Amino acid sequence: MTLKEIAQEVGVSISTVSRVINNTSSKAASPEVKERIWDVVRRTGYIPNSAAQNLKLGQSMSKSHSHSLFCLFARTPDDPNDPFFSSLARSIEVEAYKQNYIVKSSFTSFDINKAETYRMILDNDVSGGVVLGRCNKPTLKFLKQHFRNVAYTGLNGIDAEFDQILCDGYDASICAMKYLIELGHKCIGYIGETSSENRYQGYRDILAQHGLPFNNSFVAPVPFSSNGGYDGAKKLLSQSNNLTAIFCGNDITAIGAIRAIKDLGLKIPKDISVISIDDIDIAQYLSPTLTTIQVPVESMGSMAAKILIDRIHGGHTLPMKVNFPCHLAKRESCDKPRK
Repeated sequence: MTLKEIAQEVGVSISTVSRVINNTSSKAASPEVKERIWDVVRRTGYIPNSAAQNLKLGQSMSKSHSHSLFCLFARTPDDPNDPFFSSLARSIEVEAYKQNYIVKSSFTSFDINKAETYRMILDNDVSGGVVLGRCNKPTLKFLKQHFRNVAYTGLNGIDAEFDQILCDGYDASICAMKYLIELGHKCIGYIGETSSENRYQGYRDILAQHGLPFNNSFVAPVPFSSNGGYDGAKKLLSQSNNLTAIFCGNDITAIGAIRAIKDLGLKIPKDISVISIDDIDIAQYLSPTLTTIQVPVESMGSMAAKILIDRIHGGHTLPMKVNFPCHLAKRESCDKPRK
């Protein structure tokens, strides 16, 4: 597969394909065209020029330096379609290409439990992989047994001797909750995952620090998803009339919650404020626009690829941990509580 063949299949110019693959211009093509180009690249296993030149010169590439990586979407089967995780994966792909690597395969946590997927991963000629989002202990054990080079990136730290690139979800939740409290909110609900989830722990801790009430009826333990947000908001608002604000664990959950609040005839933020974490692109185009905690997803993905490739080439051996800061993006979905 060549740049010319990719261009012919997608229906664009060779220069457009080159700019997209090498990330030389953010305006090289529309998001749809970029996605089609990357789909062809992944499907065909296209090798960047310098790696291809090495092959032409007869230089062998051992399995430990195959110039191929994999991504594991560890949270749920829907994660490849989740805007946060898809952006994270794309930034990994872009940075890998800059260093003559390709992301050869992508898997979900459910895939990795299948025998045929185990075989596929082991048979693939990859140098290492990036885990996107927290995964369970059996998966961590499998990765440790079969791969020397693994990096993890997400909002929750993991108990494993892997390189970890984090934006601490605990700090993000503290930032979100402090903003609601500064606005004057005292009865604040939580929608999202609760088991071993640092965003939920941050919610609990900040309430305790400020002497604010915690009540089980204020918590909706649901998956981080739009359906979870919708069901969680309906549950909270049917259980309590005291809530003036809801903190959602991520933006996708908040989108579902906003829909439920509107379906119940309530107004945001007049009747209830909503805040979340991630700052995915659509957050600023919702009505009202979503107040959220900005996570530097592109920087996290890029750093994950850099650190993984550095490990592959022997640049470091001890586990590294990089923590990125988060920032409050104030928008229209939060205001002072109703009187």
